[in-house]
Formats: sequence, C-alpha cells, structure tokens
Amino acid sequence: MTQQFDNQASIKVNNSTFAWDIEKGLFQFEGADVMLFWVESALKTLFDTIEEISGPAQADLVFETAGYRTGEIVSSFYKDQKGQLANILEVLPNIYVSAGWGKTTISYDEETQTAIVRIENGWEDKVSKARNQMKQGTFLLGHWAGVFSGLLGRPMWYELISSQLLGDSRLEIKIAPSSITPAQNIREAVRREEEIQIERLQQMIAEQTNELQALLKEISSPLIPVADGVIVIPLIGKYEACRAQELIDKTLHSLPTYKANYLILDLTAISDVDDFMVSTINHLVQATRLLGITTILTGISPQLSMKMIESRFDLGEIKCFTSLKHGIYYTFAQNNMMILRKNQ
Repeated sequence: MTQQFDNQASIKVNNSTFAWDIEKGLFQFEGADVMLFWVESALKTLFDTIEEISGPAQADLVFETAGYRTGEIVSSFYKDQKGQLANILEVLPNIYVSAGWGKTTISYDEETQTAIVRIENGWEDKVSKARNQMKQGTFLLGHWAGVFSGLLGRPMWYELISSQLLGDSRLEIKIAPSSITPAQNIREAVRREEEIQIERLQQMIAEQTNELQALLKEISSPLIPVADGVIVIPLIGKYEACRAQELIDKTLHSLPTYKANYLILDLTAISDVDDFMVSTINHLVQATRLLGITTILTGISPQLSMKMIESRFDLGEIKCFTSLKHGIYYTFAQNNMMILRKNQ
C-alpha cells in the first residue's frame, strides 16, 4: 500500500516499511535511516578498494569482522522491536528479502542453540561475481554469526555448509555456540602477519649476510703482487677458525700462480691478539716454507710480539720488520732491485 504526499511516500513490503521524505532528504527502512547502493558497481568498488589497501587475506578478515559487528548491532534493534526470539526468527527472513539481502530462510534448534541460515541470490555473491572472485565472501558469514551472538547473548560462530559461488543451489550457513570471536581472529591474523614479516626479515638478513660473507671472502686478506715474485698479504681484523682456514687455503693455492719467492705478511691491522692468531700465523709460515717460499713478517705490534714469545713462536730465520715499507725494500734488495726517484 502506497501513501503519496507532496514530498513524502511510504510503502510496505512483506510488512517492512520503506519511507521517503524528499524535503528532508531522508530514506528509512523500519523507521531507521538507510541508503541504497548499486551492488555490482558501488559495492564492488568499495570491496575492491578495501582489498587493494589491506591485501586479500586481511580484506576477508575486515569483511568478516564488519559483518559480525553489524549483525550484533541489528540484533539489538530486532530485540527492541520484536521482543521474543521466536518472533524475531519469524520476521527476519521477510526483513532480509525485503531489504535486498537475498531470499533467506532460518531453521533454529532451541535445544542445541544451533541455526541453519539458507540464502539464495545474496548481494555478497553478486559482488563477488562482479569482482570475478568465485569464492565465498565472509561478510554474510560473519554477519549471521553476529546476529545470533547478539540474539542469544553468547559467542556464536559460523560454518560454511554450501555456496552458490561454488556450484551449490544456495548459500547455507550453520551458526553454533563457539569460543571463536572476531577479536581472536584479528589477533591471530596480526600474529600470522608478524610471523610473515619476521620470516621476510630473516630471509633478507640471511641474504645480506651471505652477500657480506662473499664480499668478505673476496676482500679478506687479499694477495697483492708488488713486484715479480713478491706477494703481500695484509692480515686485517680478527680471525676465527673458518676465516683462518680460508686464509691458509687461499694463500697456498694462489702463491704458485704468482710464482712467488717472497711472501710478506703484514700484521699491522690485526685487531685481536690471542693464541689462536699466533697459531694461525705460525701455520701459514710453516706451510709456505714447505713450498720453498720465504716469509717475512711486518708490522708486529708490542702486544703481538709478547704473545708470540709466550707461545714460543719459532721465528727461526724469519725476517721481521717494523713496517711494510721496510719489508718490501728488503725483498727488492734480495732480488737486486731498487727504487729510483724520477728526475724532475
């Protein structure tokens, strides 16, 4: 039945009242302000935007939580307007179909407090089709969980039984008592996201560590040919077992390539003087001696010299010089070479 006024109109559909007040710019459903949305354009754009900003998994949680909370809100309205639960469950299907939410039927088992909600041509399915997403949306699922949580005054959650989007004849939802809540799901989602971010960070750190280790291998203790048959290796920083072994292996494999007669180990930049460092130097000296190469030590600090004495380092015929420059001059002299200043 329609009542027409100059700027007002109202109509009843399935005992649900729609009313317009054009002068005031109002549209009401069951006495409350409402608005209309185009499902396949405006709502689609809203859902697309939320997913674009938050990501697919987070968007599903947003829709689910929003649906649950709106369900709780409308349950209070139904309780105020309709009173007893039986009355509410009787009128709900008419209200939802009249409001464009799809053909809805509800079966409720009072003993188990379990409900089955069946929906055909629901608006969320239309939004999903418009978005080319053939998966069940989460807004309606969460909404009905929220409706019954509010009506029964206890936490209720949903179980998806069937879905039109997945080829079934209708959307069917089971609502039953549960300890699951949107707040719990949000916490779980945050925890999962934190774990994902931590894994990404750990992977990034591991990749950077590998790159740094590879770079360190390239620049650590480089073999520097300063003249024919003369190689300088500056020992830099602290040496642990792995790095020390790499130093020895790299040196023994590379020296024959340079046809080296003299190896100058410059110890100026050693940062940590301990027994292991002294042992590493000793092993390197002894190994190169077996190759017929003369080793010269330069840049020995007072701390290193004391530690070498304490460790009973066997210098033997090893030449030691205060600076790298003096060590290079010595090798030049041994090879009958000299450095001349160019005449200006």
